[in-house]
Amino acid sequence: MITKDMTIGSLVRSNPKSIDVLQSFGMGCVGCPSAQAETIAEACMVHGLNIEKLMDALQSIEE
Repeated sequence: MITKDMTIGSLVRSNPKSIDVLQSFGMGCVGCPSAQAETIAEACMVHGLNIEKLMDALQSIEE
């Protein structure tokens, strides 16, 4: 299950399809050192993204 408290690093390692989703929302730095420890919620705040829309998109790749 993908949660907003997961780090970008753990998300990408557990679900490589998430990279495409993150990049489609403008998060091109999924492999950068900061992203390894940054949560999905923190990344949304930094990038000015709507967390609900991102979470919906991420949940859709798990189904």
